[in-house]
Amino acid sequence: MNRRSFLKGSAALAAGAFTADEQISGAPSPAPQFQLGCVSYNLLKDMPLETMIHTLETVGVAAVELRTGHKHGVEVSIGPADRVMVRERFQRSKVRLLSYGTTCEFQSPDAAERKRQVETAKSFVDLARDTGAMGVKVRPNGLPEGVPYAATIKTIATGLREIGEYGQSKGIEIWMEVHGKGTQEPKTAAEILSATAHKNVGACWNSNPTDVQDGSVKQSFDLLQPFLRSAHINDLYSSYPWREFFLLLRRAGYKRYTLAEVAESKEPERFLQYYKALWEQLAA
Repeated sequence: MNRRSFLKGSAALAAGAFTADEQISGAPSPAPQFQLGCVSYNLLKDMPLETMIHTLETVGVAAVELRTGHKHGVEVSIGPADRVMVRERFQRSKVRLLSYGTTCEFQSPDAAERKRQVETAKSFVDLARDTGAMGVKVRPNGLPEGVPYAATIKTIATGLREIGEYGQSKGIEIWMEVHGKGTQEPKTAAEILSATAHKNVGACWNSNPTDVQDGSVKQSFDLLQPFLRSAHINDLYSSYPWREFFLLLRRAGYKRYTLAEVAESKEPERFLQYYKALWEQLAA
């Protein structure tokens, strides 16, 4: 994203005669109560923690989800002293350490693999508690071949429920990313969360193409809104109906964060400045 593409995109937004309010019937929407955050994947993945915090503070990005395996180095392997240091560093900053983005997944038909994934997720819950984060993001990663659909839903839900219980005991929420072939379908994601039936387990919206039906995300949003705890957003120049999505968040009274999960840039700070400006137009 550069100045020319930003101005082109902004002009397109202004020139479009429609607004999301014209597409969705109902009362005028309130001002947004949610804020812009960022996922370290992929834009910030090569930044040390201090550089990342400085960049986000400079741009005015309110929160961050730290994806495992990145240069920030905040992993389950760090010891008690480093955990205190991370907590205190974020407390001194304007950026909230919101969550940890794990790759933990529970759809495997192999019980030993599921147990390994659950134990890894628990270790991230402990890290979140020690460093002052709110949540841990986990995911399903597709429907295993040869396994009945209903059995997979039950298997994933069982893993989520165990992590939800553990997280609740530590004061940490569990957010299931709407992710994976088949499992990113909003109907399937809602079935998984309904089967989990745990108040400490919610959804992380992922802004997938499969959310969109006839140019609208309202049907998908209505399915997942009761579970919504976090949201990933991506390319704001795409055909995804961002105005409608942000309006739906506003009308639902969503008060948390939309986390930019975007591609790498040679100028991440400059990119974020343009991204934030466009986000403000779409969210207004």
